[in-house]
Amino acid sequence: MHVVMLAGEYPPRWGGMATTIFHLTAELAASGHKVTVITRQGTGDAPAIPGVRIIGVRWLKAPMAFTRSFGRHALRALIALHAEDPVDVVHVHTPLIAWTRRQFQRCHREVAPTVTTLHGSWIGERDGLLMARRRREPAAIANPNDLAILLTAKTYARYEQAALDESTCVAISAFSRQEFVERYRPPEGWNCDVIHWGIDTEMFHPRPERAAEAAALRTTLGVPEGHHLLLAVGRLAARKGYATLIDGFAVLREQRNDVHLAIVGRGHLKARLLRHAAKRGVSDGIHIESSLPFEALADAYRAADLVVFPSLYEGLGMIPIEAMASGTPVVTVDHGPMPETVDATTGALYPVGDHEAFARAVSGELSDDEARAAKGLAGREKVLERFTMAREVEAYLSAYARARGN
Repeated sequence: MHVVMLAGEYPPRWGGMATTIFHLTAELAASGHKVTVITRQGTGDAPAIPGVRIIGVRWLKAPMAFTRSFGRHALRALIALHAEDPVDVVHVHTPLIAWTRRQFQRCHREVAPTVTTLHGSWIGERDGLLMARRRREPAAIANPNDLAILLTAKTYARYEQAALDESTCVAISAFSRQEFVERYRPPEGWNCDVIHWGIDTEMFHPRPERAAEAAALRTTLGVPEGHHLLLAVGRLAARKGYATLIDGFAVLREQRNDVHLAIVGRGHLKARLLRHAAKRGVSDGIHIESSLPFEALADAYRAADLVVFPSLYEGLGMIPIEAMASGTPVVTVDHGPMPETVDATTGALYPVGDHEAFARAVSGELSDDEARAAKGLAGREKVLERFTMAREVEAYLSAYARARGN
C-alpha cells in the first residue's frame, strides 16, 4: 500500500507531531508499505528512512496562514505524485495543514480517500493561551504565532470542521475526541477512533548500561551532589506552564532544599523564566538547557528522580509517555488528556495552578524510594501495553482500511 503523509511538521522540524509522524512512517515502511511524506521545505534534510520518500513544498511564512499555503502546495504535489506513483490512502495531520471541504473532496475524487489525525484543535490552543495569560505566564500572547492563534483560531477552526465532515477521523486521545464533539459540529453518526501515540521503546528504556551517561547528564543539568532531580521537557512556550511550575517549585523549596529543577526546551522564554525564578528566590535551584540530542534526552529521563509536566493544553503529551518508558514516574496536572497516561500507579496528579498540591505530590513521591521505583516499573509496563509503535501502526492500518471501504 502507498501511504502519503501530509505533515506540516516533520524532521528536521522536531516537535511532538513531527516525532510521532517520523516514527509512524518508519514503522509503516518497515512493515512493507511504501510511504511518502509531503511537508514544508526549508530547514534542511530529513533523516533518511529506507522506504520513505520526502517531498518538500513551498509555504507562506506567516503565522496561521502557512497552514492554508502549505495545504494548497501539498495538494498540488499530491496530485502530481499520484499521476506517477498511484496513492492508496492520504493521511492528513491537522491542525498544521488547512483544507477546505472542496480540497478534501478533490483529493478523494482525484487521488485517494483520507484519514485525518486530530492532534489538537485551534480552539483548544487558544483557550490554553488564555489560561496561560490568566496564570500570568511570561509573554502569554506576545509571540506573533500565539497572538495569531488568539485572534484567528475561530476562523481556522472551519478547516478542522471540514476534516470532520469530509474525512475518516482519528483522535490522539479521548480528551481530544471529546473536545471536537463539544466545540465543533461532528456530522451525524461521526465515528472517530482514538489512537494513542506510540513511542520508541528501545531508545526510551530504563537501560542500566547507560548509568554512567545518565549520571553525567546530572552534571550537565547542574544538579548538586545529593539533590533530587526534577526534569521538565518541552518547548518554552506560554501554554506549557513553566512559570506556574516555577511557582510550585518555590513552594516545594520552602519545605525541602534537596531538589533541583532542570528544564530542557527551546524557545524565546528562557530569559523571562530565569528572571521569574530569581524573583521567586529559586534561581540557584533551576537550570534551563536549550536542547539535548535524543540519546542524551533519553539519558536525562533515566537520570531524573521525577519528570514533571505542567502543560496547560495538550492533545495528548509525549513527554510523560517517554518518561514512563524510561522507568521514571511522572507528576503532572489532572487536566486534559494527562489522566489517560499518568495515574497513581505511575506517578501523581495535581490540580492546575495549585502550588501547594504540586509540592505535596512531588515531596510524597520523593519520600519513598521503593514506591517510586515500583511506579517506574509500572509506567514502563503501561507503555509496553498501550503506547508502542506496533500497536499504533496496527490501529492506523485498520483506519486506512476503513477509509478505503475494506
